[in-house]
Amino acid sequence: MNQPIPFDNSYARLPDGFFEHRVPSPSSAPQLIAVNDDLARLLRIDPAFLRSADGLAMLAGNAVADGSEPIAAAYAGHQFGNFVTQLGDGRAILLGEVIGTDGIRRDIQLKGSGRTRWSRGGDGRAAIGPVIREYLVSEAMHALGVPTTRALAAVTTGDAVLREDGPLPGAILARVAQSHLRVGTFEYFAARNDTDALRTLADYAIARHYPDATEADHPYDALLRAVGAAQARLVARWMQLGFIHGVMNTDNCAIGGETIDYGPCAFMDGFDPGKVFSSIDRGGRYAWANQGRIAHWNLSRLAQALLPLLGDGEDGVTRAQAAVDTFPALFEAAHVEGFSAKLGLRPGMTEPIDGVFSLMAEGRVDYTLFFRHLTVLAQGGSAQGLEALFADTSALKEWLPSWQAALSEDAGARMAEVNPIYIPRNHRVEAAIVAAQDGDFSVFERLGRVLAAPYTDRADFTEFEAPPQPEEEVRRTFCGT
Repeated sequence: MNQPIPFDNSYARLPDGFFEHRVPSPSSAPQLIAVNDDLARLLRIDPAFLRSADGLAMLAGNAVADGSEPIAAAYAGHQFGNFVTQLGDGRAILLGEVIGTDGIRRDIQLKGSGRTRWSRGGDGRAAIGPVIREYLVSEAMHALGVPTTRALAAVTTGDAVLREDGPLPGAILARVAQSHLRVGTFEYFAARNDTDALRTLADYAIARHYPDATEADHPYDALLRAVGAAQARLVARWMQLGFIHGVMNTDNCAIGGETIDYGPCAFMDGFDPGKVFSSIDRGGRYAWANQGRIAHWNLSRLAQALLPLLGDGEDGVTRAQAAVDTFPALFEAAHVEGFSAKLGLRPGMTEPIDGVFSLMAEGRVDYTLFFRHLTVLAQGGSAQGLEALFADTSALKEWLPSWQAALSEDAGARMAEVNPIYIPRNHRVEAAIVAAQDGDFSVFERLGRVLAAPYTDRADFTEFEAPPQPEEEVRRTFCGT
């Protein structure tokens, strides 16, 4: 097969224990859903190739591209706090890596491309719903300015997959990430007491993601601290957008600081700090307000895995604990910085931040609309839209003077840059999924156009600003396995 993808596969050059060689399973009657032209060009790939017969064959698992070295990666993970020693890519196959026009190395992975040794009895396939959800939400997150995996393309397979609600159309997502290294990847080798593999993995992670750590007195300590800083920034950004990842297991925590694995994820409509969407998160472990604490917990699991590299005995434990203990301050700084920008505050004026959560929670007001209407007010507009969000405006009127007294001179402009007009609201994503299951991708395409410019007000997309009607509300989301 001849095609122009400039593969340069570094992970496949690691020892065999890091992965298994696995060719994707073929699809019976694949059809293209979408190609991300801008991302393809960033990866030095001609979008026309991805739309060709050869490109479709590669995306559907029906052909192995020249230069590709398909592998499924090994990893472990804590799932809802419980350690599983062997997970791995159960329905994803890494085709290879490319170096983009920006000089950054990225993986290209097929998700839903068939069984691997880590499928644990599963079919290794993906239904069309999770593929549509991840495509829309990951690209929306990119447009919102959040570090994330991205969607290069999506195809239907022509094969049905069986799930609890019956047979569903199958699909494959071509996912792009700066890497698929996870906290769980380190846990996999730590659980096997394989210090040599652990050191190889840590050296690889440093070289790929945090090369400055090589200059540190203790490079593995520097790696741990760099991962903690990246996670603090990332999760704080999620929360500023009302995003709930839904399943922050350590195998879903990327070392490079990108959002990964969009399963039961969602953006809040009405504000509730205890909000969860995952159908299996009955205890609220991964609720909106808990995400910073869980990121801290995940970092401690990485520290535990790295102990053999951090020093002998108490020295290693002390170094690990000191690195983990830096996280709360890093997260709090990112949290305050982000909400100061959302509220347009002058430096040091944090009092309105403390009050805004109580205000929103008491009124269960729409999270995104609250900040957009507040932006309008900061720009000199009317308070009418903001007040309309509240059944009782007394608490709002009590809070507003402290906010207005803390505003910076350029508050309106700053707030407009960080408070989106459009987000992938759950009911809109669900509508795109339902239509796609019937073979109609027009809803998906229109929503994708809206989400590509989330901070730009456009008169032809006003309906996408609105929260769901009661009968449209989506209360639970699912991972799709």
